[in-house]
Amino acid sequence: MKGSSPVPVPAIEAIPRGLVSLADHETFARTRLDDQSWAYFSGGAADELTLRANRRAWDDLQLLPRVLRQLAGGHTRVELLGRTLSHPLLVAPMAYQRMAHSDGEMAMAHAAASQQAGLVLSTQASVPLETVASAFRTHADRGPLWFQLYLQHDRGFTRELVQRAEASGYEALVLTVDAPVHGARDRERRSGFKLPVGISATNLAQLAARPTASGHSLFDTLHTHAPVWSDVQWLQDITRLPVLLKGVLHPEDARQAAALQVAGLIVSNHGGRTLDTTPATAAILPRIADAVRGELPLLVDGGIRRGTDVLKAAALGARAVLVGRPCVYGLANAGALGVAHVLRLLRDELEIAMALCGCSTLDQASPELFFDPMS
Repeated sequence: MKGSSPVPVPAIEAIPRGLVSLADHETFARTRLDDQSWAYFSGGAADELTLRANRRAWDDLQLLPRVLRQLAGGHTRVELLGRTLSHPLLVAPMAYQRMAHSDGEMAMAHAAASQQAGLVLSTQASVPLETVASAFRTHADRGPLWFQLYLQHDRGFTRELVQRAEASGYEALVLTVDAPVHGARDRERRSGFKLPVGISATNLAQLAARPTASGHSLFDTLHTHAPVWSDVQWLQDITRLPVLLKGVLHPEDARQAAALQVAGLIVSNHGGRTLDTTPATAAILPRIADAVRGELPLLVDGGIRRGTDVLKAAALGARAVLVGRPCVYGLANAGALGVAHVLRLLRDELEIAMALCGCSTLDQASPELFFDPMS
């Protein structure tokens, strides 16, 4: 029966020596993951131009710090969807985490909660959503718990999935809108990627197979199940939870989402895993912020590896950030403790960056923090 088993406690493992940054975690994780798992978690679409651009865009933003500012009483707290978060870090939704570590999403949940970070669980999690929620909610000072949703071809099944999330205590739904199909992931195909035996999208176990469409084009299938704007409104109508959209890059889409009064937008290019050559999220975030003009909160993901990146995201208009691959690398390296280490490193680096830039709170971060060589 769903959610009836006891909540397992992840094993305590030691952090490997010499890991002092998220880049260190990535390098060491390559020694812990087999070729197929590495290709799945680390790869991007096609030539991986967007994958690399995400990281480069944060690096290219130069900070111009202020000095002799009042820093006493500073903090990293932010307001998001009606609650105060200790800091603006959330774990991004990532599928099949048991490929990285046997504790999978359970270790991720305990680690995120212990660090007061938010957790966004993937529809394609390798652990039931009820079990993950039970683990995360045992922590008193935890961050928000959200469920990422792909609309399925069977709308009745999608409704049931939403009801399961509501009953389990998830506090928001994150509808991914930028992946009606998988990207052309060359690295995965070269590795011959297949899911390991015993690992599956457990939350979709009861989903009936998609009906076979006539015709030979991808679009012959897509027209029967790919979500459209009316489906967003349908989802809002069937749930009491706030709905955020993940995967918005175009300002016109952002304006349309605001008109539907969604709860928030996650500026994302799917970590460079769907359509290659899309803009880096750091580059497009200011345009989305200008389009919505504060009507709804913005979050961002893609290439965030340093506390300075988090501060830059806040200066560009993001209320919070989602961190994906580094958390999987920490998971591979040391289970729950590895994930907690990754999140703690980011939070510590954020505090350092804020202090050195003269920001005692994140609402003081603005585009004035950036060096403009043309000015």
